Amino acid sequence: MSEQLDHAFWENRYRTTTTAHVQPNPHLTVEAAKLPPGRALDAGCGEGAEAVWLAAHGWRVTAVDFATTALDRARERADIRGPEVADRIDWRTEDLTEWIPPENSFDLVCSHYAHPATGAETLLRRLAPAVATGGTLLIVGHHPSDAHSAAHASGVHATAEGLAAELDPVRWEILVAENRSRTVTHGSHQIELRDAVLVARKNR
Repeated sequence: MSEQLDHAFWENRYRTTTTAHVQPNPHLTVEAAKLPPGRALDAGCGEGAEAVWLAAHGWRVTAVDFATTALDRARERADIRGPEVADRIDWRTEDLTEWIPPENSFDLVCSHYAHPATGAETLLRRLAPAVATGGTLLIVGHHPSDAHSAAHASGVHATAEGLAAELDPVRWEILVAENRSRTVTHGSHQIELRDAVLVARKNR
């Protein structure tokens, strides 16, 4: 049975679930490694694995989430790495269905499995203007064939083709629009995930 992924759901999940050893999303680490460090926006940062990874690799990061419990854990994660990482991250409590990021402000805008009630395509349209000219947009979502996410909630899925279709081809170069499979370890067993991955560069 699906659940409503609202603010109360996420606060409860972070309060009752320990994920201290979560690793940064592999799609981010591969794509960001190709880029010179600059200013990054991590939209829906959760417990901060991606934001901390970016900061540790020289990026200045604005990390946004509406779950205060997640942000508290994220700050702790960054503090453990020391001021050279923690001081590079600006943690912000914002609802991605309402918050409008500053336009043309970030060399990298990324979002990984954010589940706004308005849908992945609407989130992309909200985030895309924040990418500076020459900057990169990276969106990773749950593909409709992903059984793991489908068992927990409805309306959280997207396809790479559907995401790419939201971008004006005159202004954007699509670098990656792929639906990918990967295997992760969850407790004592392995789970196959199906991801929709979009990477695009803003030309103007």
